Amino acid sequence: MGFAAIDLLFPDEWSVAADAGLTVSMGYASRRDKFIATGFNDPANHTLLLGELEAALPLAANARVANLIAMFGNRVSGIDEPAAIANCVAGLARIAPLAEKHGVTVCVELLNSKVDHPGYQGDHTAFGVTVMRGVNSPRVRLLYDIYHMQIMEGDVIRTIRDNITWIGHFHTGGVPGRHEINDSQELNYHAIAAAIADANFQGYVAHEFVPTRSDPFLSLEEALRICTV
Repeated sequence: MGFAAIDLLFPDEWSVAADAGLTVSMGYASRRDKFIATGFNDPANHTLLLGELEAALPLAANARVANLIAMFGNRVSGIDEPAAIANCVAGLARIAPLAEKHGVTVCVELLNSKVDHPGYQGDHTAFGVTVMRGVNSPRVRLLYDIYHMQIMEGDVIRTIRDNITWIGHFHTGGVPGRHEINDSQELNYHAIAAAIADANFQGYVAHEFVPTRSDPFLSLEEALRICTV
């Protein structure tokens, strides 16, 4: 179809993609439970998260994995938003030098807390950008999930244009329902893809939706056509 990469594979799967001629555009540092809820907003998680990334970054570099995913985490009682931002900055700043050394980007995902992930703290672009500015590393960036941010705040194209410096990766998905990105839903992905290209974005746009067709590859092929500028 023309796709160059595949997203969200675990370390023991990276070689499978490579053998098939695909780059891993986003990898997990480890395989564990409560991945989304356990984030950098809580300093009690930092030892675990940093340990995972410290082990995975050299492996990712060796396997030519472009990015590793991380999470801001679910809100924690007693930690207000300014403290959560400071905690995220502190934790991510500790891993930034190693990510820079190995040339692998740690991408922290923005998710909606309205429909899919109640309690998630990184649910607005402004939160994520404030953290990125605090860390200020070319190897720590946002995973801007278009589906999630449409649900939380809309104004997707303007937000992407204004914050492209801090975005390292994109996910797509139709709203509502996270299905195909065609005219069955409310986002114009052809226009969004054009805005991303016009901003000279050099990373990956990955399709993360649940097809409704009996042949999901038809939906994937359609998504590629829609996002071709």
